[in-house]
Amino acid sequence: MSTTFESLLARDGYLVYKTRGVSMEPMLRQNKDLVTIRVPVSRLQKYDVALYRRGDAYVLHRVIGVTPDHYRIRGDNTYAVETVPDSAVIGVLTGFQRKGKPHAVTERGYRLYARLWHGIYPLRAGYTRLRRLAVRAARRLGLLPFIKRLLRKGGAA
Repeated sequence: MSTTFESLLARDGYLVYKTRGVSMEPMLRQNKDLVTIRVPVSRLQKYDVALYRRGDAYVLHRVIGVTPDHYRIRGDNTYAVETVPDSAVIGVLTGFQRKGKPHAVTERGYRLYARLWHGIYPLRAGYTRLRRLAVRAARRLGLLPFIKRLLRKGGAA
């Protein structure tokens, strides 16, 4: 029998694991940072990081909106917004460890990061869209190899 996050949370009330995936970068780095997840004691709030189940997968993403029966959630390094029902949420991030140093989500620096990173989302999304459009246009015009060579030379200088 395999152990699920739900069973560990039910048994211990918390779980600690190393993150997998890049959807929460730059805050959580894949296979490097440890996260501490606890059973939620109340409904989540905006900027909380929820652990929820999506089919057979577990996902750890930030709450960006709260409604009476679901959450709007997005990874810090993603652009798609998901609607997640209350019933799918099994845990909430309470802390993480980076380079051996523990950080609580109650720390002022963390709270500032969460608000700032969410606040600059339109700029990040706009930059990503413009970059993709520029690459697509350069590819269509046959300029992409030239631009890559130019950037390599500029980066080496």
